[in-house]
Amino acid sequence: MSALVLRSDRDGVATLTLNRPEQLNALSPSLFVELRAHIDAIAGELDTIGCVILRGAGKSFSAGNDIKAIQAGERAPSPHHQAETLEAIEALPQPVIAAVQGHCYTGALELVLACDLLVAAESARFADTHGRWGMTPTWGMSQRLPRRIGPVRAKQMMFTGTPISGAEAVTLGLANVCIADADLEAETNRLAAAIVANSWHTLRADKRLVNEGQRYTLADALDFERKTSPGAGPDMAERLTTFGSKGRA
Repeated sequence: MSALVLRSDRDGVATLTLNRPEQLNALSPSLFVELRAHIDAIAGELDTIGCVILRGAGKSFSAGNDIKAIQAGERAPSPHHQAETLEAIEALPQPVIAAVQGHCYTGALELVLACDLLVAAESARFADTHGRWGMTPTWGMSQRLPRRIGPVRAKQMMFTGTPISGAEAVTLGLANVCIADADLEAETNRLAAAIVANSWHTLRADKRLVNEGQRYTLADALDFERKTSPGAGPDMAERLTTFGSKGRA
């Protein structure tokens, strides 16, 4: 049986690929078990992995939760395994980029909302279809989507279930950029390369400070930054020497 989530590593970047293209990468409980195993492994690979890409094989990132698997009685290892997996992605020390083409519906939208950055292809379509099936969110939609695009726009997506395009996702602040499908892989790899070229010490500090700082008021968040920022990294001296030799940043 083929792996439901593939992993490949190159130049400090780990790429995780949802691998059910015939089912539009529907998010079955078994897929989540494999995804979680990869996430837990990467969390401990601080010396070798500086950035993660999450993508889907085939024409779609993911059509969302696997309704057929639910109907067949397939269950995750624990009641909130999927939600906890998304939290594990969000808590990864390394920045995570979602690369999205085609469908990105409901559970898949919740999945990419746990990522730090999002590169959308022109074919990408984002939607929350909980209402179509009489379901309610438990993986984080009601909290992460309003924080990403604002409550009014989030409510419109949630109430209507109407898909938005990759270009609209950029306008709303859901995605960072929208590009041609043919350029999706190259653009995502370029972004990841730009990230890992910087200090991994700084990347991890930035991610933690931004994510955890959003829990506080501005005054408390500023105090949190001053008290929590880890200071200079072990590579600072070498990087400053390189700057001095080149005469530029």
